[in-house]
Amino acid sequence: MNAIDPRPLYARAAEQIAALVETVRPERLAGPTPCAEYDVRTLLSHIVGGTRRIAVIGAGGDGLAVRPFAEGVPDDGWSAAYDEVRAQVRKAWADDARLDAPVHVPWGEAPGRNALAGYVMEAVTHTWDLSEALGRPLELDPELAEFALAMARRVLPDELREGDELPFDSAVPALEEADAYGLLAAYLGRRPLIPA
Repeated sequence: MNAIDPRPLYARAAEQIAALVETVRPERLAGPTPCAEYDVRTLLSHIVGGTRRIAVIGAGGDGLAVRPFAEGVPDDGWSAAYDEVRAQVRKAWADDARLDAPVHVPWGEAPGRNALAGYVMEAVTHTWDLSEALGRPLELDPELAEFALAMARRVLPDELREGDELPFDSAVPALEEADAYGLLAAYLGRRPLIPA
């Protein structure tokens, strides 16, 4: 893990999210997502808020002080809100020194590169969540899902996911025809909203 620079993967994941967010129409905002407690609007709020958190962490700030939900975004403003925070992430992580600097994230202290790799996993997972909620409007980058799945398998063994401390349920069986995103989703306890 220490050898990788997760910034290019994060940039690709953010680009993919941005393309997906652009497809959201106001009438879809109250629709369900694979995260049972989130509708599309709440999921977008979490994506924008979580992205703001990783920007603050990359800039050397206290990410734990950042609420992982965005407030006050108008229904037609999600794309602009996401573009703004992903630009903040790019700027905050531009200095190579940030990759080895210790940072505080919800799961503890870690080198910046490990924290950002964890946020790649989160971004890719929420990309799948949003894609499912919107009826899979775009083809998703399989390499990102493969990275996120490998990361999830290493840092989130199923036996560590008991209780309410982690935002991922226990693994569920993947559909036989599941692609890398389907395998990632199943590993993190998510089920498709629509048949494959």
